[in-house]
Amino acid sequence: MSDQPESASGRTNPETGLPVSAPQAAWPERVGTGPRQVSYRITVNAPATELWALLANPHRHHEVDGSESVQYTRTGPTRLAVGDEFTMAMRKFGLPYTMRLVTTASDQDRVVEWQHPGGHRWRWQFEDRGDGTTLVTETFDYSWTRPLVARAYELSRRPADNANGIRSSLTRLAGLYL
Repeated sequence: MSDQPESASGRTNPETGLPVSAPQAAWPERVGTGPRQVSYRITVNAPATELWALLANPHRHHEVDGSESVQYTRTGPTRLAVGDEFTMAMRKFGLPYTMRLVTTASDQDRVVEWQHPGGHRWRWQFEDRGDGTTLVTETFDYSWTRPLVARAYELSRRPADNANGIRSSLTRLAGLYL
């Protein structure tokens, strides 16, 4: 019988005798990007090319969605270009619905962005660090909405709720590349 403590993985560090923990993604960091924008960023252990390809493909958005509202892509291309439309199957508060989105920015390996019917936009930016990692920033940008819509978002706590979803999405994305 060993004097070493057991860990959930059954592995211990031979130098310390402590359990070996699983790799974990860093926590996303809040970024000031402007009024009526909610942005967080995280460093991911993958090149920008790979991350951009993942998020420029709407058929893969459900893989990183931390809000758990994105179900799957009903229609759309596998690589977004400006002007492309795609339709997502969504679920919020247990209710299914469909959302038609329009691509508003697409710059390979740098940015992909789409707009919801309400006017707000979701943007993913990728800054390749040159060492195999990428600084990824996700933004919920409701500065494009009419003032009354923006105020309704604020009263219904959409920015705060979306901040939670962004942090979860970035953590999930980073977790795919541990």
